Amino acid sequence: MERYSRQILFEGIGEEGQRRLGAARALVVGCGALGSAQVEMLARAGLGGLRVVDRDFVEESNLQRQAMFTEHDARERTPKAVAAARRVAEVNSEVACEAEVADVNQSNVERLVEGCDVVLDGTDNFATRFLINDACVKRGVAWVYGAAVGSYGVTLTIRPGLSPCLRCVFPEVPAAGTSPTCDTAGVIMPVISIVAAVQVAEALKLLTGKTASLHGGLMQFDVWRNEWRRISVGAPAPDCSACGLRRFETLEAEAGDLTTVLCGRDAVQVSPRRGAAALDLEALAARLSAAGEVRANAHLVRLSAGGYELTVFRDARAIIRGTDDASVARSVYARYVGS
Repeated sequence: MERYSRQILFEGIGEEGQRRLGAARALVVGCGALGSAQVEMLARAGLGGLRVVDRDFVEESNLQRQAMFTEHDARERTPKAVAAARRVAEVNSEVACEAEVADVNQSNVERLVEGCDVVLDGTDNFATRFLINDACVKRGVAWVYGAAVGSYGVTLTIRPGLSPCLRCVFPEVPAAGTSPTCDTAGVIMPVISIVAAVQVAEALKLLTGKTASLHGGLMQFDVWRNEWRRISVGAPAPDCSACGLRRFETLEAEAGDLTTVLCGRDAVQVSPRRGAAALDLEALAARLSAAGEVRANAHLVRLSAGGYELTVFRDARAIIRGTDDASVARSVYARYVGS
């Protein structure tokens, strides 16, 4: 246990806590700024297993705040989950890190949560967070919400049945375009580090059974204005659709093509209907080479043609850059990938 000796000396963890961490498994949903920081902290803490899920690839603009990634990752457009798993192997080879390049949606979220002791939110949108909330409440898995934009951050720990869930605190999903994002308002790394650190600290408390030390509220931070506050959130709401009435609306959404406008990026993600077959990327790259400039790696194929950049993943999902119109993106997808 020499590797973790300083962590074991901390009375909040000790030898028993370290053993618990070594037997635990966490799911990190989204491996951008918050998620990549969470993954590295958990790996260094000696978690037994990590499952890292992200739909995107590394770009140069990520490097200012997403500390796990390198210029090489950005040049190669390495999927973030893959780059994170590779970094974990370098940081702590004892940690089993499973990378999944996928969009988290109603068709896979319960499978992703299954077998995990805690879930950490590294996403950038409320739609996915409500999906995580419904899956975790349904399955009784604790999770830690977190968000950061500009110099402001917030975090909340949800223990199904014991604390309010995300729907208790935020009954409605904020309307699209009404909240600032990192792509519209920017973000500085200090607030990323603070929010991720609080999220991981809460996860460590949950995994080691030190739940009396949880902060028990909605924590808010603004590192530029020097504002720090904790807001009490009370008890679970009896009329909450998720933890009160046990209605999990996001998990019951109808299957079909999923199109998501990526705010501030002049890009749209197009996901195929549930059950679509995995792509043969090598064959796809060969076919697309007649249409424009193609670059490929083991995880994706990128085509530049007709004023658009199309990045296609093995799960048949694609990110189309050069438009924020969902119908145009679907048309581009159909033109080059197929229906």
